[in-house]
Amino acid sequence: MAKYIFVTGGVVSSLGKGIAASSIGCLLESRGLRVTLQKFDPYLNVDPGTMSPLQHGEVFVTDDGAETDLDLGHYERFTHAALTQANNLTSGRIYERIITKERRGDYLGKTVQVIPHVTNEIKAAAVKVSAGVDVVIVEIGGTVGDIESLPFLEAIRQMRHEHGRDNTLYVHVTLVPWIAAAHELKTKPTQHSVKELREIGIQPDMLLCRSERFLSQELREKIALFCDVNVEAVITARDVESVYEVPLIFSEQGVDEIVLKLLRLEAAPRDMRRWSGMVHRLKNPSREVDIALVGKYVLYEDSYKSLKEALLHGGLAHDAKVNIHWLDSERLLEPGKEEILATFDGILVPGGFGTRGVDGMIEAIRYARERRVPYFGICLGMQALVIEFARNVCGLADAHSTEFDPATPHRVIYKLRELTGVDGMGGTMRLGAYPCLLAAGSHAHRAYGQDQISERHRHRYEFNREFEQALGEHGLRVTGCTPDGIYVEICEIEDHPWFLGCQFHPEFKSRPLEPHPLFSAFIGAALKCRQERSEARPRPAEQMSHAD
Repeated sequence: MAKYIFVTGGVVSSLGKGIAASSIGCLLESRGLRVTLQKFDPYLNVDPGTMSPLQHGEVFVTDDGAETDLDLGHYERFTHAALTQANNLTSGRIYERIITKERRGDYLGKTVQVIPHVTNEIKAAAVKVSAGVDVVIVEIGGTVGDIESLPFLEAIRQMRHEHGRDNTLYVHVTLVPWIAAAHELKTKPTQHSVKELREIGIQPDMLLCRSERFLSQELREKIALFCDVNVEAVITARDVESVYEVPLIFSEQGVDEIVLKLLRLEAAPRDMRRWSGMVHRLKNPSREVDIALVGKYVLYEDSYKSLKEALLHGGLAHDAKVNIHWLDSERLLEPGKEEILATFDGILVPGGFGTRGVDGMIEAIRYARERRVPYFGICLGMQALVIEFARNVCGLADAHSTEFDPATPHRVIYKLRELTGVDGMGGTMRLGAYPCLLAAGSHAHRAYGQDQISERHRHRYEFNREFEQALGEHGLRVTGCTPDGIYVEICEIEDHPWFLGCQFHPEFKSRPLEPHPLFSAFIGAALKCRQERSEARPRPAEQMSHAD
């Protein structure tokens, strides 16, 4: 029978429950245990697919096409868990299921209530993902004390009653702030948060205390006394330079040992050598590269969370630090855009929806094409690549996507044929993993080193193959398509160092220990560009000679 670890958070949001859950999973995997992770979100949306990235961050997509919380991206990057729709559950989805059952008559005339019907649905969801694993790590979204999270907390309280103390473990992530004026760490927020949790009926077994500094032994003993937790289970979750350091910080404090002891689990010795080696390379690169990320949601970096991590992974493949420069695409419609773009070794345009910022993206793409700077376009970034090429190389001045101009005479990008007539927002896209055949001799084929791949998608619009021949005659090459030949997946421009757009989202499958091939190839091309430009610059002696 699987064991369960429930991760809750208190005091404030954004304390890092997702990273904490992922790090625990990473440590348990390093000891040979099979783990899976699950996120319960209290909001009433069925899924985050219709939510603004500026409010909720990116939408992470699984192989089976689920639009999920960004924390599932952390889970997959830190562990080898294969996640599906079942690994993310919202209040909206729970109530949708319950109301469907009630309308169907499944409850046989009973009054439908939060307890037991909502809590039973939550518990069943946790049990559903437990098949074939040793440990299920369940993260409860929100903060203890929020009204909307109460059914989830009640459900996990009941799970200890039903599964037993040896099979359930409560981990509470809380805050120990440093008060600069008093020059000390304060434990009162943690005490109040645990008090709130205990009033609900949950006594935490472990406290992960977020803090700027390490907690002294005296402070840990104080927290242990007031919160009724063993002192060795009061863990300092201090701020770190990279989230990938967190498993190492936890291992130093024996978090996995405590988990094994409390859950009465037998496991092999911890082996974090590959992980610690990766962190060492990340913190001690031998070179660096500057990448412009030209998007429309750059004011909130979590909008591109997986993309940011995939770029860092690409740097790891070359022992290089990747400096990501967040560039609002609308800035490129102002004077001086060439001076801005000239400072970068590579340009990336990510996915997105809506017309705002697209013209600025097209300007960035034109610069990369004409100046032979490595370019990587993802989803909308590929579509904008096609639009720019059609306008400025093929002479189709009005070329556009029907998403932005339904009346365009040259609709090089148009709505997915199976979605014609579908106007709803939620779940009305091409979602999940699909196969793609790669053309021999292409950048993509060289990067992957294989003829067929599988990647995850999230888009409503596609390349219009009616324009393929016209664009191809001017040098735009289709180098990836579905096996049935219907959908174009990858476009490249010939006679360019590295210029590629893909309709899928490769960032969703990148891992720190296994960088994605396309990101590795892109960063490699950017490093080469940086070196060539450095070699082409006049040396100081040459500059003096010219001045004379």
